[in-house]
Amino acid sequence: MDSSHLEYLSPQEQLSEFIEKLSSILTELKDDKRVIMISNPQIQKAVESLEADFRRAKALLKSKISPSHDEHIEQVIQNLARALGLVLFASHDVVEITKKVEIEALRKEMMMKMSIVDKPNLIMSSDESEFSSYDSRGIVEEDDRITLDINGIMEEDDSITLDVDDVVVQIKYGDDELLKCALHALNSLVLNHMITKERVHHEDMIPVLFNRLSSSKMDHRLMILRILQSLVVQDDEHKEKTAEMGNLSILVKSLGRDLEEQKEAVGLLVSLSDVAAVKRRVGRIQGCIVMLVSIFNGDDQMASYDAANLLNSLSGNTQYALHMAEARYFKPLVHYLNQGSDMSKILMATAVSRMELTDQNRANLGQAGAIEPLVKMFTTGNLEAKQSSLNALLNLSASKANVQCLIKSGIVATLLQLLFSVTSVLMTLREPASAILAKIAAQSEAGIVLVKHDVAQQMISLLHLTSPVIQCHLLEALNAIAARPNASKVRRKMKENGAVRLLLPLLTESRNTKIRNGALNLIYVLSNDMQGGELMEQLEETHLNTLINVVSSSSTTDDERAAAVGILSNFPVSDKNVTDIFMKANLLPILVSILTISTPTTPRLLSENVAVVLIRFTLPSDKKLQHFSVENGVINVLVKLLTCGSIVAKCRAATSLAQLSQNSLSLRKSRKSRWFSCAPPHPTDAFCVVHDGHCSTRSTFCLVKAGAVPPLVQILQGNEREADEASLNCLATLLHDEIWENGSNLFVKMSCVQPIIKILEEEISLKAQEKSLWILERIFRVEAYRVEYGEYAQVVLIDLAQNGDSLLKPTVAKLLAQLELLQPQSSYF
Repeated sequence: MDSSHLEYLSPQEQLSEFIEKLSSILTELKDDKRVIMISNPQIQKAVESLEADFRRAKALLKSKISPSHDEHIEQVIQNLARALGLVLFASHDVVEITKKVEIEALRKEMMMKMSIVDKPNLIMSSDESEFSSYDSRGIVEEDDRITLDINGIMEEDDSITLDVDDVVVQIKYGDDELLKCALHALNSLVLNHMITKERVHHEDMIPVLFNRLSSSKMDHRLMILRILQSLVVQDDEHKEKTAEMGNLSILVKSLGRDLEEQKEAVGLLVSLSDVAAVKRRVGRIQGCIVMLVSIFNGDDQMASYDAANLLNSLSGNTQYALHMAEARYFKPLVHYLNQGSDMSKILMATAVSRMELTDQNRANLGQAGAIEPLVKMFTTGNLEAKQSSLNALLNLSASKANVQCLIKSGIVATLLQLLFSVTSVLMTLREPASAILAKIAAQSEAGIVLVKHDVAQQMISLLHLTSPVIQCHLLEALNAIAARPNASKVRRKMKENGAVRLLLPLLTESRNTKIRNGALNLIYVLSNDMQGGELMEQLEETHLNTLINVVSSSSTTDDERAAAVGILSNFPVSDKNVTDIFMKANLLPILVSILTISTPTTPRLLSENVAVVLIRFTLPSDKKLQHFSVENGVINVLVKLLTCGSIVAKCRAATSLAQLSQNSLSLRKSRKSRWFSCAPPHPTDAFCVVHDGHCSTRSTFCLVKAGAVPPLVQILQGNEREADEASLNCLATLLHDEIWENGSNLFVKMSCVQPIIKILEEEISLKAQEKSLWILERIFRVEAYRVEYGEYAQVVLIDLAQNGDSLLKPTVAKLLAQLELLQPQSSYF
C-alpha cells in the first residue's frame, strides 16, 4: 500500500485493511516458538499491548461508526503503530522475529497514513540532540511523543515512536537497555520544556525516578540525577517533591558512590538547600555529613565547592555543626566559638574537650582559629564557660603548634595565678590548669617560659596541698622543667630550698604510682647534679632502704626501677657506708637479677644505671667484695651488657670488668707452683695463655676465660666511640709487664691491632688515644708485629707527631723509634 492508495480510502477502510494484515502478523507471533520460549517480560508486555489495541480496533469496526469519528479512528491507528514499534523495540536484541519485515512495513504504512492526515513526527538527528554525546539515540519530540533512533540496531531510517506513557512505563519496568533509551527521551522532553509539571506530577515521575535511582546501574543513575536536577531548576513544586525525606535518603546514598555520581548528587543537594525542610532533613540522614566532609576533602574542586556550600548551609543547626566537627570539618564549630551565643560557645567548647583527636586534628583546629576564642572564654566567661573552655584547651594543648599559640595568648600567667588561688569557686579549675601547664612544660621551646618565670619552687610548695590528680600534673611539669639542659639554676634553687626532702615522703605513695614515679624521676634528675656527700646529706638510711624496696618490688615498673637505681648510682662509689647499706639490703643480687632477665624491651636507662652501681661492687681495692660480686654472677651480666647493651651500658660494663681484671694476675695459680706438683692436674681449658697460669672466671676474674675479649674488640670495630676508652682500659689489663707478650699475641690473634690504630685517627678522646699508643708500644716490642703493622701505623703516627696533642708526642716518638723512623736519641720532641 502506498500513499496514493491511502488517499482514496476512508479512515474506516484504512483501519479495516490494517486489521486484516495485523491479524496474520499476530497469528505468526503467537505460533513463533522462539518468541514463546523467550521468558522476557518486555517482549511479552509489548505483544500483550499490541493484542489489546488490536481488540479495541476490531471492536471499533464492528460498531456503527459515523464520519465524525474519523479522528478517533486515526488515534486507534496511531496506537496500533505505536504497539508495533514497541514489539520491534522490545525484541531487537533478543530474538529475530519471523514477521519483522512485515511488521516494519505495516508500521510504516500506518505512519504514512498519519503523515497524510497532517500529523507528522519531527525527527531530530543525533547532532541536534541535547545528548548527542551519548551513543545509540536520536530524539524526536512533539506533543508528549518522542521518536528514538536506535543506532546500530535498526536501519538508518527506522524509528520507534514513544509517547510519555511509554517513557513512564519503560522507566518503571524497563530493563537496562529500555531504561537507558527512555531516560534519554525523558531528559530531552524535560530540557525542551515539552512536558508540563502537571504531567510530571500526574505520572509521579519524581518518585519513579528515585525508585530507579536506588536500584539502577551507574550510567543510569547519572542520567536520573541530571534529569532531577533539570526538574528542580524548572519548578519549585518539583523541588518540594524531590526534597521529601524518602527521596533525600536515596539521594544521600549517591554521595558514597564514585566521583561522577558524588558530583551530581552533591550538586542536586545544593540546588535543594534553599528549601527549609532540606536543612532539617539532610543532616539527620545517617552518614550524610560524614560523606559531605569526605567530598569536601576530595580532589574534585567543583564537588568540594558544592560540598562546602552545603555544609555551610547546614551549619546553622548547632547539632549539625557538632557532627561536622566530629567528621573533622571544624569551620562551623570555630564560627560558633567566635560569634555564637554564650550557650553555643559552651556547647562547642564542651564538644572539643570530649573529642578524640589526632595530633593533626588538634593542629588543624588551632590553625582554624579555635585557640583565641577559647582563651577569651576562659579569661572573661562565667564559671561554666571557664570550665568548658579550659578543658577544651587541655585537649588542644597536646599539639606543639597549639602550645605556641597558648603562650602567645598570655594564658600562662593566668594559669599560674589560678593554681595558687584559694577561691573555692575556682578550685575545680586547678586540675585542667595544672594539666595544661604540664603540657606547656613538656614542649622543648614552650617550657622555657616556665623556666624563666621561676615557678618550679612554687609548684613544689603546692605538692602537699593539692589533690592527687594535681600532684601528678605538677610533678610532670616539674620533671619537664628540671630536665632541661638550660635549667641548671632552677635545679640548684630547688635543691637549696629543700626540694628533695619535700619529695621524699612521696616515695612511699602506694595508692597512686604516678605520684611515686614522678617523685622518683624528679629526685633522680636533681641528684645528677649533686657532688660528693651532698646526696647523703639529703637521704638517710631509711630513704635508701625505701629506694631499694622500690627496686626489688614485683609491683614496680621498669621506669620506676630505672629512676630508683639512678638515684642509688649517684652516691659516690668510694663511700663505704653506702656500700655497707647496700650489702645489708642485699642489693647486688637484685641488680644482677634485673640484668639477667633483661630483654631488648627493657628500658635502656635501667640497664645503664644498674651498670653504674656495679662499678661500686667491683672496686679493685676490695678483693673480698669482688669475690662476692663474682660469686653472684656479676661477670656474666657484664659480658652480656658488652654484647647487647647500649653504648653507655657497654662503657660502664667495661669499666667494671677492667677493675676485676686488674687483680687477675695476682689471683692466678702459676703452672710452676710447687703446690701443683702434689695437686691433681687441672683440665687443659683452665690454663690461660695470657696469664700463663690456671685461670677461671670465678677464681681469677679472667677476661679471657669470661669470653669478654671478643665483645671488647667488637666495640673498637663499631661505629660508636663513647665506649672506646673504657674498652681500651679493660684490654690493657692483659698487657701488664709480666704478661705483655702473651697479651700482644692474643690481640694479634683477635685482629685487635688495626681497630686500635684506627682510634688514633678518630681523635675522639685524648685519653683513648693515649691508651691506644700505650697498647701499640707493647705490641710493637715484637719485631714480627712491627713488620706486619708498622707500615699501616706509621702514617697515623707521623700525622700525630706533626698535628697531634703535645701530650701524645713523647709516646709517638717512642713508637716511631721502634719502627726505625726516628733515632731514639732524637730531640725532635
